[in-house]
Amino acid sequence: MPLPPGWTTAERLSPPEARALIDSIRATGIVGLGDHAVVEMNADDLDMQDARNVLRGGVVQEPEFENGEWRYQVRTAKMVFVVAFESERKLTIVTAWRI
Repeated sequence: MPLPPGWTTAERLSPPEARALIDSIRATGIVGLGDHAVVEMNADDLDMQDARNVLRGGVVQEPEFENGEWRYQVRTAKMVFVVAFESERKLTIVTAWRI
């Protein structure tokens, strides 16, 4: 599913649009970690392999607007990773936790 024409990171994406963008970024872009994500991942013994698995197979939830950006929870039965898009080629993991 392509992004809406002229899309910017300030605009909300539907879960299917966010899923498509996550998949595209995973394949050819950059997945970064925010400082808070590093702390929370360490606290819950999560690593980048967990992040890759959740971003690949998790369910994208409806976004929430927080701290001036749209954030998307990507969930599995055991973990949640929250991402924000920096561009069409980069996303940042904002936080993560075990369920």
